[in-house]
Amino acid sequence: MHRSVLPRRRRAAMMVLVAVLAVSLSGCAADKPASTADRSEPELIEPVDVVLASTTSTQDSGLFDVLISAFEYANPGYRVKVVAVGTGEALKLGETKDADVLLVHAKSDEEKFVAAGFGTERRDVMYNDFVIVGPPSDPAGVKAAADLAAAMQAIGAGTARFVSRGDDSGTHKKERKLWASAEISTPTPEAQAWYLSTGQGMGETLKVADEKQAYTIADRATFLTMKDTLELEIVREGDKDLLNQYGVIVVIDAKSQAGGQVFADWIVSAEGQTVIGEFGIETYGQQLFIPNAQ
Repeated sequence: MHRSVLPRRRRAAMMVLVAVLAVSLSGCAADKPASTADRSEPELIEPVDVVLASTTSTQDSGLFDVLISAFEYANPGYRVKVVAVGTGEALKLGETKDADVLLVHAKSDEEKFVAAGFGTERRDVMYNDFVIVGPPSDPAGVKAAADLAAAMQAIGAGTARFVSRGDDSGTHKKERKLWASAEISTPTPEAQAWYLSTGQGMGETLKVADEKQAYTIADRATFLTMKDTLELEIVREGDKDLLNQYGVIVVIDAKSQAGGQVFADWIVSAEGQTVIGEFGIETYGQQLFIPNAQ
């Protein structure tokens, strides 16, 4: 009798054990993470590229190193790609829709760009000023000039060399206006041996002027960032006609017009204006650009 009862008890115990294991395994299966195929990974969204066409002076001064970083931090959905050219070329990039937003410094040309239907509107962003720089010996006597027109006439006398950007940039446009205001026909390398043209940006033009010990017109920001590497100094500054105003324009029907608008709105906002206003103070003891958005 004991033989028949014991096997039955063992079989019953085995059945209980099997049941417990089944429940346990079922619980493990429920707790097991879904397979890679079953999981839905969060979608990574690439930032939208925004092409900013601007001047070599804003690039060479180092402003974009801080300005673009601050914008992208505040607007992580956008990534700015800077094309640093002269203002004339930047406006052409806007006309062909190869830029989404412009930051340039030739107000009359900017207003024509908007009037022609290429831009939504033009807004002031910041300003600094142009300076005339030259050799410390000042061979043309620019420092002694009674006014800005007289300073340009002293250079135009041809007793010393002058280096022009010659690239239809905002700086080059300003130079041509200054010759006209001084009642001097714009010189050319072909007609005047003392007049040189680089066809390059502000930084490279300053290097050539330094090498040739010549005069040139530069924006103050770029000159200050480079002055320790140059044997040139400011020989004329502070005149009203040397004001250098920058404006921002969103390009109509550009590939990323919406992104261009976000950038334009940010750069004239309190946050963007603060970044501009603080740039240069720690390094140079002065603002390199004065924010003046309305």
